[in-house]
Amino acid sequence: MTLIPKREYLLLLLGDLVVFTLSLWATLALRNAEPPSWPLFTELLFPFSFLFIAWIGVFFLAGMYGRYTRIFRRQLSVTIVYTQAVNMVIAALFFFLVPTFGITPKTILVLYLAVSSSLIFLWRRSLFPRLRATGRARGMLIASGPDARLLADEIARDHRSTFIFEYVIDTTNMPSHEVIEQASKIADDDDVTFIVVDPSDTAVATALPILYDVAFQKERFALVDAADIYQELFSRVPLTLINYEWILSNLSASRFYDALKRPIDVVASMIVGVVSLVFYPFVMLAIKLEDGGDIFIKQERVGRFQKPIQIYKFRSMTGNDQGNYGAGGKSELKVTRVGRWLRVLRLDELPQLWNVFRGDLSIVGPRPELPALAQRYSESITYYNARYLVSPGLTGWAQMKHDRHPHHGADVEETRAKLSYDLYYLKNRSLLLDIFIMLQTLRILLTAKGT
Repeated sequence: MTLIPKREYLLLLLGDLVVFTLSLWATLALRNAEPPSWPLFTELLFPFSFLFIAWIGVFFLAGMYGRYTRIFRRQLSVTIVYTQAVNMVIAALFFFLVPTFGITPKTILVLYLAVSSSLIFLWRRSLFPRLRATGRARGMLIASGPDARLLADEIARDHRSTFIFEYVIDTTNMPSHEVIEQASKIADDDDVTFIVVDPSDTAVATALPILYDVAFQKERFALVDAADIYQELFSRVPLTLINYEWILSNLSASRFYDALKRPIDVVASMIVGVVSLVFYPFVMLAIKLEDGGDIFIKQERVGRFQKPIQIYKFRSMTGNDQGNYGAGGKSELKVTRVGRWLRVLRLDELPQLWNVFRGDLSIVGPRPELPALAQRYSESITYYNARYLVSPGLTGWAQMKHDRHPHHGADVEETRAKLSYDLYYLKNRSLLLDIFIMLQTLRILLTAKGT
């Protein structure tokens, strides 16, 4: 039994292709004040099909094929606006650079932009949300803690969810025998077709044998780990719903992945590093003109297996931040005016490509922390040291998803939230996920979404 089916991603993709095609037909009809002939439509459909593929790629980069959570839907309108703008630029460049097709942007593309944007809004905002299944699976959640409450609240508020928690048993301060009694009574309900549990919860572990006996008498039933559902919804690992056994069984190293990852890092750092040299004179001059201080800084960070590494950056602050923030937890250093732009454009990170080439860093991985901060977090945050299973990276899942990283100071709570994304990456790491992260990082760079 699948609580979160994958078919909606395919449905979104097919729907977008249909909308792109219908938009072309409607554009021709508006332009000529009559429905286009079949020969004319098919003649233009061929060159536009190349654009459809490129546009789907832009949608993918913008995260348009993520699950339709409430957070996703809130950001959808703005995302559609800028993706459509990018798509039209791509189309204009395509027809200018490939004049063989005899199409110029001024004759059709502006009209197509208006039509396709309107239909994409209609499809994505109005039609697709109504295509969910009429029946929602009814189930029960047995867990406790803030992550379990967040999971229950999210499902309760999301009308597009394919399932609902008809019953929620909070095991906080509840004796095991009461959990068993309530769970058994509810599980007898024939309409309950799944139970989501936290296996690391002592009360749940005690009740599991009873739940098995009741559940296996049903024709249709699923017993699901709450941590798995949480990851599907929020793309991060719920720290309060896992234990050390989960860490050991889910974060094992992959030799095949590591063997491919290192050559990719070397080649990518060489190519990007050489190309980036064109920016060095301008950055160096800007730093010197502002305050005459050092151009580069060298910092010690904690690398893979907690080994110390030295990384290089363009200086963006009034000094070299070493992470010794004292009781207040904040740095006395300030970001310079030039440094602020370097951070927005990520140009301060360019010298770290040398660290990637040397093997200190990877292109994708958890953020490398200063030793003083790493020590503090290791003492305060459970599972924090799991991050050292892989090499730290220039970019990563947490850097991309968690936009409240505690810069220039210590923040245990925000770092705990960031760790939940790091653990998600460690569990799901693959070359495909790395490529997705790199493409998303490119999108962030192009849109100058600063720190």
